[in-house]
Amino acid sequence: MKLFIDTANISQIKDALEKGVISGVTTNPSLLAKEPKANFFDHVKKISELCRDNGNVPLSVEVFATDADEMIKQAKEIVEYVQYDNINIKIPIGYEELRVIKQLSSQGIDVNCTCCFTAEQLQLAALAGARYVSLFYNRLLDVDGCPTTVLQKTRKFIDDNDINCEIISGSIRKAADVSEAWSAGCHVVTAGHKIVVEMTKHSQTDKSIKGFLEDFSKWISE
Repeated sequence: MKLFIDTANISQIKDALEKGVISGVTTNPSLLAKEPKANFFDHVKKISELCRDNGNVPLSVEVFATDADEMIKQAKEIVEYVQYDNINIKIPIGYEELRVIKQLSSQGIDVNCTCCFTAEQLQLAALAGARYVSLFYNRLLDVDGCPTTVLQKTRKFIDDNDINCEIISGSIRKAADVSEAWSAGCHVVTAGHKIVVEMTKHSQTDKSIKGFLEDFSKWISE
């Protein structure tokens, strides 16, 4: 199981990659919009350089075009400008978008199909050639869906058909979501920096460490 960092913040990416537990980076237009205004292509290139310096880990970057042909054109522009061999272009799921996924993948451009909420969406994207398919875990819970069932069905479909595709669970809001998504069968969880930090925390951990140090302080001062 793998953990990606879901952010466009350069400092957060650098910090998380240094910890040795992050094996990829995902971004989207909303995350980029949270950063100080800059040239889109230059900002993505800076992220790719961090990815290259930390084991050539995969980087997912989303198009912001809405027309299928424009998506293809924009995807190629991103790949050409960034010049990073482990870049994945995020394409939202949709009927016309299946053609985009097929065309890009057939031309050697890896695709991360995003904004998926159903097993059927994930399965179609995998069949079209997506290298990754991304489920919006908590956004599905928001509409009373069951992400664990979707993940289980999709994982079985991919494994049974021997498809070279990995499932990503995004839209992660708490640390427990990460292990639950992994247990349900996804290959990758992508989470914000705050969630990754939260995964290391527990009140009893802090209490235990404090107790150990107090006991040792008493012993060593005697």
